[in-house]
Amino acid sequence: MLPFAAACGNEAQAESSSDVSSVTLDVGATGWKADEAILKFAHLDDTPYKVNWSLFQGGDLQLQAIRAGALDLASSSEIPPIFAAADGKPNFKVVAVERAATLNQEVVVPKGSKVTDIAGLKGKKVGYVANTTAHYFLYELLKQAGLKWSDIDAKPLLPNDGLAALNGGGIDAFASYGTSIITAHQQGAVTIGSGKDILSGNFLWSARDTVLKSPAQTAAAADLIARISQAYAYVRDGHEAEFAKVIADATHQPVEQAEKDLVAQQTQRPNQAETVSDATIASQQKVADAFTELGALKSHLDVGAFWSRDLNADLKKAL
Repeated sequence: MLPFAAACGNEAQAESSSDVSSVTLDVGATGWKADEAILKFAHLDDTPYKVNWSLFQGGDLQLQAIRAGALDLASSSEIPPIFAAADGKPNFKVVAVERAATLNQEVVVPKGSKVTDIAGLKGKKVGYVANTTAHYFLYELLKQAGLKWSDIDAKPLLPNDGLAALNGGGIDAFASYGTSIITAHQQGAVTIGSGKDILSGNFLWSARDTVLKSPAQTAAAADLIARISQAYAYVRDGHEAEFAKVIADATHQPVEQAEKDLVAQQTQRPNQAETVSDATIASQQKVADAFTELGALKSHLDVGAFWSRDLNADLKKAL
């Protein structure tokens, strides 16, 4: 079990730890509440502060909630913070990175489709989840296939709406991620492209500026992120089969498939929190530049303006 004191080394941090009992963190989750579930599974959910988890269909919606003051912490790919900060007035900072797998990030077509590759999408209706990894890897896959974004009839859709449109014939293909891709395969969908080797594997923790103004909230946020990282380490230490049952119940899939996917994910890139570095900022800058090239961003965006190293010290100690 991770002691909160691990995140608190000096007197100022110790003082903040004495205040965390009054801290409540409103934290976002995407797809299903995996972080909440894995903390409970690993017996690391006994935080000395309160955590309220809220479920969203995408990281983009989490960042919208942060902008609206409804969340303190949001977890997302590199893409949502870019668009949340595009107006030049973000009220959040990216404060930590979680390295994680890029599996189940795919372009799929319905069973029986005559489209067999990305090049075959020319002139087709293609759904995608806007301002997310799906938006980015679809654009990059089209470029690799010699196509432009304008060569497809692109339809921005939320994951559940995209699944319904794919099954109902409203779109010819769908670029999405996570649970929606798992469900699509259960319904017979076939993969024609993957973002596995396009995406960096950097998933970002964004904190509302008010969190960073409070030593107690800052310390609590660092502790929570570290606990999640340690919970994944616990699962990798011989508990994959047990946690696969939790995943299967939440995602409505066979336990065998859930375990296979979990092992594949942790083999490709084990979940592990990292502090902010020049390299993590540069990685997101590359993505932002691609969206400028695409025209989704009106002008160049300096992503470094909304990153902060304020959690680095606490997070290093907690990890």
